[in-house]
Amino acid sequence: MIIVDTALQARAEAGNPVRVGMIGAGFMGRGIANQIINSVPGMELVAVFSRRLDDAKRPYLEAGVDHVQEVRTVAELEDAIAAGQPAATEDASLLCKAENIDALVEVTGTIEFGTQIVMEAIANQKHVVLMNAELDGTIGPILKVYADRAGVVISNCDGDQPGVEMNLYRYVKSIGFTPLLCGNIKGLQDRYRNPTTQKSFAEKWKQAPYMVTSFADGTKISFEQAIVANATGMTIAQRGMLGYDFRGHVDDMTHLYDVDQLKALGGIVDYVVGAQPAAGVFIYATNKDPKHQHYLNYYKRGEGPLYSFYTPYHICHFEVPLSLARAALFQDAVMAPIGKPMVDVVATAKTDLEAGATLDGIGYYMTYGQCEKSDITLAENLLPMGLAEGCKLKRPVAKDTVLTYDDVILPENRHCDKLRAEQDAYFKAAS
Repeated sequence: MIIVDTALQARAEAGNPVRVGMIGAGFMGRGIANQIINSVPGMELVAVFSRRLDDAKRPYLEAGVDHVQEVRTVAELEDAIAAGQPAATEDASLLCKAENIDALVEVTGTIEFGTQIVMEAIANQKHVVLMNAELDGTIGPILKVYADRAGVVISNCDGDQPGVEMNLYRYVKSIGFTPLLCGNIKGLQDRYRNPTTQKSFAEKWKQAPYMVTSFADGTKISFEQAIVANATGMTIAQRGMLGYDFRGHVDDMTHLYDVDQLKALGGIVDYVVGAQPAAGVFIYATNKDPKHQHYLNYYKRGEGPLYSFYTPYHICHFEVPLSLARAALFQDAVMAPIGKPMVDVVATAKTDLEAGATLDGIGYYMTYGQCEKSDITLAENLLPMGLAEGCKLKRPVAKDTVLTYDDVILPENRHCDKLRAEQDAYFKAAS
């Protein structure tokens, strides 16, 4: 979307920046704040929410903004925005209700709180960009239904791997190819990693141990590929995806996939461990026009039938402002579910679990997430990974067993459970 830079430049010249509110102020949130404040003319970060006021101020302070106004009411927030005064608050609903905010970026990584705040933002007709694949992969399709009804955009973001995959997918389609595989490249996959094993790595990169655990144990990539599937209509080849270990370049890996199987499935999402370019993404696609084969071979794309396209990096928060601009200025989602969910992430025992235990969260000690076809998830009553935290086990569950709703007692009165049930019923009725 190169046109975004021109549109933002016009907003900067007009003195009418895109006004953004940010929900969350952690590692990625602080990076997004710094990017908007110091590198994106035509966009302004007008307010930040965090549960602690000092944390809400921190992104501004680290980005070189010395004075941040504390706000407790919508009126105070709107006055601060009108005066060009950055604002911090412990009340996320203020950002949802303020009329002079164009779009919100949700970067908490939470499910229950994220559900509440995104629904409130949609109800107040705010565009929402998610840097929260966990929320999107749990109830994204029904959130999209509500966003459509409200006439607003809900989107995942540029920069992180799903958004980079989706940009590449759209490009490949636009030049006449048929994508059959959307792939994500990992450096490590060990389902039994936990915050203890990942502590030193987390400290090195100033991240939370549970977060980097979710990268290592496969849960994060499962959510990422699930939302790509739901945005493209693709599926998976098997529970957990294929996940090949390959030490060469993705250009040289096409032989691992059967083209006829990919076509029969309607395309798949997958990942590979150890391939190059590290931290990149790739698309395998076909082109039915035989006249193109000579050209493609000449352009060093090989002889087919699968042609490899890749982006060699993802740089997360640097590109998130582009997603906000696409939503606010062009009503264009980087990626969003296109209908019924195709792939879910299901909770799986990381160790033998005892009856009576209460499940901990994503990236902790008790469960990991893996992809499953949504039809199977429903048919087998499997427990979504995004809903597992806080559930109490009715009976023992053996290591590597996928949990079901019958295995657990859900916490009471969670909004995420209600919306997930609504999502299941809505798309079952529509199918």
